[in-house]
Amino acid sequence: MDIRISPCRKLRGRIEVPGDKSVSHRAVMLGALSEGITEISGFLMSADCLSTISCFEKMGICVEANETERSVTVHGRSLHGLRAPSELLYTGNSGTTTRIISGILAGQSFESMLDGDSSIRRRPMKRIIDPLLAMGASVRSEKENGCVPLRIKGGSLHGICWRSPVASAQVKSGILLAGLYADSETSVLEPALSRNHTELMLKAFGGSVLSEPLPDPLRGEEKKKDRIFYGLSSETAGGWKITVRPEPRLTGRKICVPGDISSAAYFMAAAAIVPGAEVLISNVGVNPTRNGILKVMRAMGADISLSDEKLQGFEETASILVRSSSLHGTVIGGSLIPTLIDELPVCAVLACFAEGETVIRDARELRVKESDRIAVMTEELNKMGADITPTEDGMIIRGGRSLHGAEVDAHADHRAAMSLAVAALAAEGVTTIRGAECVGISYPDFFKDLDRLRTGC
Repeated sequence: MDIRISPCRKLRGRIEVPGDKSVSHRAVMLGALSEGITEISGFLMSADCLSTISCFEKMGICVEANETERSVTVHGRSLHGLRAPSELLYTGNSGTTTRIISGILAGQSFESMLDGDSSIRRRPMKRIIDPLLAMGASVRSEKENGCVPLRIKGGSLHGICWRSPVASAQVKSGILLAGLYADSETSVLEPALSRNHTELMLKAFGGSVLSEPLPDPLRGEEKKKDRIFYGLSSETAGGWKITVRPEPRLTGRKICVPGDISSAAYFMAAAAIVPGAEVLISNVGVNPTRNGILKVMRAMGADISLSDEKLQGFEETASILVRSSSLHGTVIGGSLIPTLIDELPVCAVLACFAEGETVIRDARELRVKESDRIAVMTEELNKMGADITPTEDGMIIRGGRSLHGAEVDAHADHRAAMSLAVAALAAEGVTTIRGAECVGISYPDFFKDLDRLRTGC
């Protein structure tokens, strides 16, 4: 599907974005492993989250979904209640489903096969395969290329302490959920704290999770503890250590999913670059491990403010007001990257409309998302007149140039499609986005909601 977007000279109104994708995935997973019923409101009815539901239904979990009310009821069968699937577990385009569910499957008493679409078949799974093998699981990449399809034979697992070279919430979550089935504590060490929805939700369901900062460098006595360490050395710098205890009794509960800040980021960016814009986005999750976009936009000079800040269950939420702003370049890197990895494509768009130079670095992970987002955003924004140079781990964007309409390609990447739509709002002339239907992966009604805010265009 191709979408044509004309320039917008006024963007005003109030909007509530769909539920957080990360929270929605995890609510279904932990609800399935709990005793009793889990009621989820504000659930994101997107292709990715429906893939998670489908996988658990194939393992005997009853899930009732009401698309109109955006509610899901999960009838849990307890930690050891999943049944052997009689068919392939298909995860579609969802890297979150694929990596996290691998950890759950590793602790089962049955064998399963996990596969996804052509995009997932290119994404690296060795980062979850290796720790699961270290725990004693049997995980095999059928094509021996470190990607899906994966054959996972569950069995007895033992606890480990695994150092992840990158801050990845998907990998961390997969290991921690495998740790629920282990014979001792399981820990993950990561260089920076990635999004912590799994830890917060595990605690809410009754699990035991401890998150603690590591010293810099790692204390010698840490290495003497009676656990197995992989990939650690005395030169290891600080970071975070997250530990889970095995065999908890999880109990179903009510979960209210906040609005997804990754989805809100497109309207925040649009309001900042469209002249005369003023947009209020209500009930957005502002978890500190996810709110890097707020810090970046403020560093660029955006007129942005928060109100109605509160704790909704176990997640922090707020309403976000953004007005048209004069932006300037900044540097985005280091420990900030894990807090806005999904928002970096739209950060590149913001940088195009900012005076001066913006540097995105330490973001090599962008190379292995649904697309190579460094290459895609560079190529497509340059078609519109931007001045972007790709680097191995990011981009250098020289802003202040006027963008013009062009024919661009989403490359089957939902975040690229929505970011290019934001750029088109402030460009001169009409922009055509090819393959725009991919927004259904995370935000099916994105273009409808965007049209609602276009006033006087």
